[in-house]
Amino acid sequence: MQRSISSTKNVYSNLLHYQKPPTAAMITRQQPPCDVFINHRGIDTKKNVAGLLYNHLTRLRLRPFLDSKNMKPGDKLFNKIDTAISGCKVGVAVFSPRYCQSYFCLHELARIMEAKKKVIPVFCDVKPSELMIKDNGRCPKHELDRFQSALEEAKYTVGITFDSSDGDWPGFLTTTTEAILENLIEVEEEEQHQKLICEVN
Repeated sequence: MQRSISSTKNVYSNLLHYQKPPTAAMITRQQPPCDVFINHRGIDTKKNVAGLLYNHLTRLRLRPFLDSKNMKPGDKLFNKIDTAISGCKVGVAVFSPRYCQSYFCLHELARIMEAKKKVIPVFCDVKPSELMIKDNGRCPKHELDRFQSALEEAKYTVGITFDSSDGDWPGFLTTTTEAILENLIEVEEEEQHQKLICEVN
């Protein structure tokens, strides 16, 4: 039986508060910049799927990362994004028709997969079989191999399918948020388990 968003969020909040309150210095050094990293193609989804999801998660007092919302002029693009990916608990990859045309989208996806993060694929107006990387001659072979490996892993991960022409935005936000919260809980429980093992040893 699926938990409701409110009950799932309560469980997640309780897990977060289970730990001893950190000092200000610990927060500065250790607090991750985000809970959820939203990987997306801006031209396709920034003003709808990705943007709505970011706003919805923010209202739930989670810490999502969306480049257009979390970055400011002067930030080093790759440094900021790589730091956010390293610190996040869950990645949401929003695939769209022009996703694979973007070097930055594929770079982020590869970094998320290489960091062994939990990933929730969202296939927006595109089927997994339609996602293909084309060699335009401007990307080194080792990069193409990284991107292809990450894309294949994402395509064979259970995800969420959304047809924007259908217009069920509340349903999309509910389903996606529940999946994110469930995965955040799993990550927190695993971290707590590993922490207890370390304390015993």
